[in-house]
This record gives sequence, C-alpha cells and structure tokens, in this order.
Amino acid sequence: MTISPAPFSNSTDLASVDWAKLQNGSDIRGVALEGVADEQVNLTGEVVTRLGQAFAAWLSATLGKPAGELTISMGRDSRLSGPELMRAAIAGITRSGCDVLDFGIASTPAMFMSTVLADSGIPKCDGAIMLTASHLPFNRNGLKFFTKQGGLDKKDIKAILQLAEAGEFKSPGEVGAIAQHDFISVYAARLVDIVRKGVNHPEHYDLPLQGLKIVMDAGNGAGGFYCDRVLAPLGADTTGSQFLDPNGTFPNHVPNPENAEAMASICQAVLENQADFGIIFDTDVDRGAAVDASGRPLNRNRLIALMSAIVLREHPGSTIVTDSITSDGLAEFIQDKGGVHHRLKRGYKNVINESQRLNGEGQESWLAIETSGHGAMRENYFLDDGAYLVTKLLVELAKSKLDGKSVVEAISTLKEPVESEEIRMKIEAEDFKSYGEEVIAGVKAFAEEQAGWEVVPNNYEGVRVACTSPEEDGWFLLRLSLHDPVMPLNIESNVEGGVKVIGNRLLEFFQVQRKLNLSAFNADGYK
Repeated sequence: MTISPAPFSNSTDLASVDWAKLQNGSDIRGVALEGVADEQVNLTGEVVTRLGQAFAAWLSATLGKPAGELTISMGRDSRLSGPELMRAAIAGITRSGCDVLDFGIASTPAMFMSTVLADSGIPKCDGAIMLTASHLPFNRNGLKFFTKQGGLDKKDIKAILQLAEAGEFKSPGEVGAIAQHDFISVYAARLVDIVRKGVNHPEHYDLPLQGLKIVMDAGNGAGGFYCDRVLAPLGADTTGSQFLDPNGTFPNHVPNPENAEAMASICQAVLENQADFGIIFDTDVDRGAAVDASGRPLNRNRLIALMSAIVLREHPGSTIVTDSITSDGLAEFIQDKGGVHHRLKRGYKNVINESQRLNGEGQESWLAIETSGHGAMRENYFLDDGAYLVTKLLVELAKSKLDGKSVVEAISTLKEPVESEEIRMKIEAEDFKSYGEEVIAGVKAFAEEQAGWEVVPNNYEGVRVACTSPEEDGWFLLRLSLHDPVMPLNIESNVEGGVKVIGNRLLEFFQVQRKLNLSAFNADGYK
C-alpha cells in the first residue's frame, strides 16, 4: 500500500532547539508530550522531520549513494506520540528523495534485521529508524538508527545532530515513495525457524513447545507479537499471557525487566497459571527476561549465567563480556564452565563493542550482555535483541523437557549473594562529571586505608572494592551514571546484614562530601 507523506508544519523555532541535548549516548531521546511537571517538550514533529532529513543526508554520504537510490525502514513502539512523530520522520526522509518502508508498530531488533534480511517483495533497507524511548515514561520518545553494520555509535549521532542543526539539505527534485509492510511477521518467522532447528526433534519438529505452558508479558509495549506469532505456531499454551495490546499509557506496569513491579507481575502470572515458563520484554523488545516454573526470575545474574551456560556448551572457552555490576558468583560460574568472564562497564554499546574488539583480536567472544537484559550474540549480528535471547532460552526449555529436566538445572551451581542493593546518590554540582570523578578517587583512597578492603584491579568503571571480613564477605562498586548527575553504589554480600555493614562504613566517607545528596542512604535505614 502506497501512502502520501505528511505535510510540514512550522510551529517550532528550529533555530532555538538545543540539538546536542537530544543525544543520549548512541540514541536520540527527548520529551515528546506535555503532562509531566518541569519537562518541556523538545522532540516535536518539526524536530523529528529535520532529524529524518539529517539521517538521510548522513546515510547518503556514508554509503556514497544518492538519496534517491536509498530505502529506509521506519518502525515505532506503542507510545502515544509515535504516530505523529513517525509521520514527521517519514516526511523528512521522503523529501530527501529516499523511499520509506513503513512497518508500523515494530521492535527495535526487527528494524535492524530489515537491513540484512531480504523478503519476497521487500528489498534490504539501506538504513532503519526505530521510534522508541525504551522503558522511559509515556511523555518521552526517541530515535534509534541502524545500518547493516548495526546500531550507530555516539560519533554518528553527533554528526546527525550537527546536520540537523545546520539544516542545509539539497533538494532531491523528486519525493521518495512510501509503502507499508508487515515486516514483524518476517522477523517472527525467523525466530520460529530458529526454535524448530535448535530443538530438532523428529517427533516434535513443527511443534517443539507443545505440552509447555508459557505466559508472556509485553507490558503494553511492542512485544505482543511474540505470543501469537512465535509461541503459538510452536505449539505453546499461552493461556494467562498479559498486557499484550499496545497502549502508550502503560497502564499496568513499566515495561522493563529491571523494574521490581514488572517482574513481580510476570512471576505472579506464572504461579497463578501453573506455567512452565514466563517471558517479559521491555517496550521495544531489545531487552528481555524470563521466569522459571517456581516463579523465580531469570534476570540479571541468573539470566547471564543461563545464557553463558548455553554459549559455553556451543562455543567452549568463549569470553563472556558483561557490565561492571555483575556478581563474583557469576564470574566463578563462568570460569567453572570453562569460559572467561570479562567485566567492562555499563552501557550496552560498550559491552557489544568490546566483544567485537576481542573477536577482532582473535579472542573468541560469543556473548555480550548487561544485567539490564541487553544481550547480543555473535551469531546474531551482535544485535541486542531481547526476543532472540528469549528464543535461545526456549530451545533450552524444550530440550530440557524432552530430557525430563528443568531448564534451571543448567545454573544450579551459580552462587548467588545473600543480599544486594543499589543506592543512587544525586550529585548537586554543576560540573557533576568532574565532581563524580573526584569522589571516586576519594573512595579509592579511603578503601585502601580500610582493614579487610581491597581495591579490585583491572576495573573499567568507577571503583570496585572486595570486602573480605567475615561480617561483610562481599563487594561494592561506586560509579558515575553515564548521562545523569547520579552516583550509583552497588553492594553485595554473602552474609545476612553484610550490605548494611559495608554501607555504613562507606557512609563515614560520604557524609563529608557536601555535594552528594544522601537521602537514598537515609531512606534505606543506614546510620
């Protein structure tokens, strides 16, 4: 179906836009709707139209192809601002001369796959844009950009924003065409095929999930397709699945596998429906987590451990790259499985880029994964794809059932901490990054003077300290948030009460830091 591009509107003064402020690492994010106090709208239709033009210009220059020869795919999550901003982005792209494939509601991983998968009737796209702000509140939105090389890096986003700010675009002479396409079905069919081939059981090839009850929770985001286009064709009983319909107000819970309320909801659904497995995605499906039959979450360290066990069985000796806040027990688990654990720092692009770097240097690395649920595999273009990770778990689930085992037996030796906590301290300083680095240096010096504390070497983010006394038996990591004036402090202990002992010792140092807001400490009962 061919449709006409949306007209331009001119209610936003583009000269006054703070374009650099829209950058959020390797994405663009902003406030798209009114309704939240002290949050001014800065991602308007006019701004997004200009961003569409800028991406088309950047892509044309990067690929060395005229804009009139380019095809760009567009997708969005369920956010209320999505339809208007999608029309605006398409207007900018088509007026640059590029053709557009409109996928409607889609997932972030599917948008990338449109640049590498060819379907009958649809060409491979030269670039792709996903409109999403992941798990952020309803009033936010953003843009993620892809080429066949993967998601764009920070320098690319900076370049696109600079092009948008300059606003100097050549007239192509001819407006690009727009066509709508159901690409999410193509993407889902590939996942179905992966499960069938992965289980590869002659008696259950078409329906490898038959006899399994699997409930899923899409959080009213874009992931509802997985239930009827992946689970059902594979034979799963999905009775009890919840919040599958897209709803940009997110009325039930935040679509976020890191959110306690969201995880409690899917855990309860598993128990109430006596299910064998639970699945939950974030808004745009680049993150996922699971729940075992006992209602226990398979997220964070447990998810990383299970994925590591699968990877190390398929690729013995592989290096598993994780972010900085993974536990000591996980490191031991990976080592015991014959793998190498390489902690880096927070940021899904950071762990992905590091894994790719290691492979380029001859050190095999098949998995890059954050505790947030962002996980990317070498076999899948190093795409952080929550649906792909869950699909790998389904293969393991089906194989375990056929062998008369539980899927979690693979991580039965994982040592988990007795206690863990994250305390987020706000920095009340104008130059928060410089101040944060000063605090980190101060904590390192403080820790070096403490009995039973050892600064962990080869740490790539903040300062990590091993706390070896019997009443602590754990560790802490203090780091600076990637984008916000916040210092997250993660503490884990293998003994009851150990987190508070470690935290109270640290509080002695923090109390003399005048520009740190310690209200989070007070709220958690430290003294």
